[in-house]
Amino acid sequence: MAWLRIELTEDEQRIVQDEQVSHPNACARRRLWAVWLLHCGTKREQAAKILGVAIATVQRDVQAYRTGGLDALRKSGREYRPTSELAQHQDQIRQSFERQPARTIAEACQRITVLTGLERKPTQVRRFLKGLGLKWQRVRAIPVPPKKTSPSTPPIKRHLWTTS
Repeated sequence: MAWLRIELTEDEQRIVQDEQVSHPNACARRRLWAVWLLHCGTKREQAAKILGVAIATVQRDVQAYRTGGLDALRKSGREYRPTSELAQHQDQIRQSFERQPARTIAEACQRITVLTGLERKPTQVRRFLKGLGLKWQRVRAIPVPPKKTSPSTPPIKRHLWTTS
């Protein structure tokens, strides 16, 4: 199968030369370099070797350029980032946990449900609390010598979600 050459217009050449070193996204810079190398007459195999990627990656870059132009190369492909509904209530949750730390993750889940009306599983709550900067800290009772009249009891172990 014969490859079609990449021919950039003068405006596109100027844009590619400017952005192949200054674009904020490293992946977009690599794509622009790939198109520039192909425009300069480098074969796809050589361009892939120069850039340290597979030939299929260069071919995808060419396909993106052919379908969407330079705008398609400049997109990172990761613009959509889902946000948690809990993020809207993060100040309220943080204040609540700073006032009264939760002892267990189950208690944290229950308190978040009461505060926000959003029910989340323990793993999601754990990740959210960690993102807020809260840490899981082990809190233990200070061992005290037992009284001679009462039987010896082991110290109580507790855990709290607290700020660092």
